[in-house]
Parts: sequence; C-alpha cells; structure tokens
Amino acid sequence: MILTEQGVAASLRERIVARLRNSEPGSEPEFPYAASFTPGQIAELRQFLPERLARAAVLVPLVERPDGLNVLLTLRASHLKNHAGQVSFPGGRIEENDASPWEAALREAREEIGLEPGAVEIVARLSGVATAASAFTITPFVGFVETAPRLVPNPGEVVRVLEVPLSELLDATLYREERWDAFHPDMAVFFFELADETIWGATARILTDLLTRLVTPAA
Repeated sequence: MILTEQGVAASLRERIVARLRNSEPGSEPEFPYAASFTPGQIAELRQFLPERLARAAVLVPLVERPDGLNVLLTLRASHLKNHAGQVSFPGGRIEENDASPWEAALREAREEIGLEPGAVEIVARLSGVATAASAFTITPFVGFVETAPRLVPNPGEVVRVLEVPLSELLDATLYREERWDAFHPDMAVFFFELADETIWGATARILTDLLTRLVTPAA
C-alpha cells in the first residue's frame, strides 16, 4: 500500500465522514483476519485457536485540533496479559452487560484513558480483524473527539497516551510491510515507525484500513 496526502481535502473531517459513510459491514465475519485468505488457509490457522474467539471492540479516536486531526493511541502497560507494551487503540473485551460493541469501545476508552463517551461522536465501523496470538475478533469504531479532551490514563493499563497527527501517519516513509511465515505463509504484517514507538499488529491493520479508505479515489 502506498500512503499519500495527495488529494486529501482541506476539510478532512467532511472527507472522512463521506468516505466512511455506509462502511459498516452487513454482518460480523466469522473470521475477519484477512480477506485474501482461502477457506483452507483459515482452517489451517484455526488449528492454533480456540473453537470460539473472544470478542473485543476498540475506538479509533480522531481529535479535532486547530491545525488538523490527530489520532489518539495508547502505550499498553508491560504487565498486561495481551499485547503488553504495544501501541494500541483504547478498547477491550466486550462484556455481557455491554449493550453493543460500540458501547463496549466507549466504556473501555473511559476506563483506560478517562475519555468520556459524551465527548465522542461515532461516525463509522471499520472492517473487523482477528488476532491469532490472543484469539480475539476486534470491531473498530471511528469517532471524532471534541478539542482538548481531558484524559486521565489508568496506570494499571496505560503507560501513556500518544496523539499522532493524521498527516504524519500519511507519510509513506513511516509505513512498511513485511511478509511473515507465522500461522500462514507469506502473511502481510504492517508497521508504522513513529519517532519513538512502532505501531504494528492489529492496530496497524486497523490504521491501514482507515487510511486506505481515505486515499483511495471515490467510486
């Protein structure tokens, strides 16, 4: 994938809303790891996974600043069971008392970084992804956040909050792909190399999905 700022409208918020409109899948995929996998490859991968994957939801928060949109991310604490020390979106497991996946994402964002649900305007749901290592299916939601939200990271889960300009993530020099033979031969793994952190794994796949939608010419 080639990331570029060419053609990004001055009013990026309107562009995002337009590009993501009607993006919610009609149904939850059974195994949304990668659309290019064949049924046989998915069956092979399932040998490493439990019969039923746990369900999670994450929020992709876009903060509106005077000079553009920034993406909120978290650096997970090193002692956590899953994805310790990784850059991630706020979110987590969908609990039985959550009314919907997006409410789970908002609840987790409040618990992890103190982001109040009323400060978030959910605008779209991106394609689901699955994590083979932790056996989760993840539903990502994109939401706009009011300027200068008051954030209080939970030290038990989050080391710090990262606020990365969307324009920086569109810099092709920060993006790279590798091909791994983990779980499946020639599996694409995405990376965003920031100045002080590396975004990879499910978070990078979600970001790649979002940015691809924004830079791909409208039909």
